Amino acid sequence: MSDRALLRELFDRAVAVADPMRFIGPNLPERPQGRLLVVGAGKASARMAEAVEAEWGPCDGLVITRYGYGRPTRGIEIVEAAHPVPDQAGVDATARMLDLLGGLRADDLVVMLISGGASALLCAPAGEMTLAEKQAVNAALLASGAPIGQMNLLRKHLSRVKGGQLAAAAAPARVVALMISDVPGDDPAMIGSGPTVGDGSTDKEAREIVSRWQIALPESAQAVLNAGSGVIPPGDARLARVENRVVAAPAQSLDAAAELLAARGIESVILGDDLNGEAREVAQDHARLALEKQAALSGDEVLVILSGGELTVTRRGDGVGGPNAEYALALAVALNGAEGILAIACDTDGVDGAAEVAGAIITPDTLARARDAGLDPARALDRNDAHSFFGALGDQVVPGPTLTNVNDFRAILIRPA
Repeated sequence: MSDRALLRELFDRAVAVADPMRFIGPNLPERPQGRLLVVGAGKASARMAEAVEAEWGPCDGLVITRYGYGRPTRGIEIVEAAHPVPDQAGVDATARMLDLLGGLRADDLVVMLISGGASALLCAPAGEMTLAEKQAVNAALLASGAPIGQMNLLRKHLSRVKGGQLAAAAAPARVVALMISDVPGDDPAMIGSGPTVGDGSTDKEAREIVSRWQIALPESAQAVLNAGSGVIPPGDARLARVENRVVAAPAQSLDAAAELLAARGIESVILGDDLNGEAREVAQDHARLALEKQAALSGDEVLVILSGGELTVTRRGDGVGGPNAEYALALAVALNGAEGILAIACDTDGVDGAAEVAGAIITPDTLARARDAGLDPARALDRNDAHSFFGALGDQVVPGPTLTNVNDFRAILIRPA
């Protein structure tokens, strides 16, 4: 197997172990005496719903997933909507979900299926905000370079479902939320902006994020923050019967990749599953680390550096890119054609940024092939145009919908120079 093929196999393995079919069934509670309702949102939510029905048979409910991520279910309705910027389909489906949750009783059970992407797919703007204004806020957040945790905090304060509000709508029913983590640290309050988790943040903190990251807010959004949002504080009685379970997380995927390498006799080191920061800056750090590790290798030794987390991109240009592709491009530039070092950087949901591309692979000849093709890697970085760069080289990774989401996956394979 070539080194390039091995890198792709590592990514595929990371995705496969995060398949909801593997772990939803064992984490389901006992069926209730009263009514059972299944709701949820996220890029993995349709697959999660499919897994629920594989265990329990047809169920009542509604989940919202990204366009192209639907799955065949027998009872649970699957609605597809836009991500990362919400659309009317998401607004309408969220309103219907809130209607379903109204009027439940104490002996009813709601299973909520939450995965990355729920922040955009669960769309119920607070106050007088319109969908167009909500879309503008989301677009501004994505371009700001703000860490995912701060983006989600602000989203909570501008929503009628985030920050514990979705689960509160189901009271007094029992709620069991099954979550697939796509956030550093696997904090349930940050997954999908915490629709089932109480939040102690304040409107003042939300306003500070707006100021720090220079996010342009419409007047209606500013009015929500000034008037006080509806996030549910921890300890609120409406959340007393809510149980949140993280059933899959990035660490599992990194461990699975390390196990695959060990079975091939290849050493690996995991930097962590919660790395964050500007994609190009992290790439420069990783390039230096890779070269240091390479200098210590000899003979037939091979080392793979693994990492996860969620990197960010501060939008500076008008290109087509995403955090993983930008990381890969910046890594290639920093390595400057160093022999013996290859890498892959992909989002496990199959979508890097807004493009239908998971990420890219770089090889020692990436820059040379780019020159031959008339491509300028520095200009591509300046324009945030990494997807176009790798597309022209044929080095994009395009798995299609993966039906899961456990954040970024990066692997740097190192042989002696």
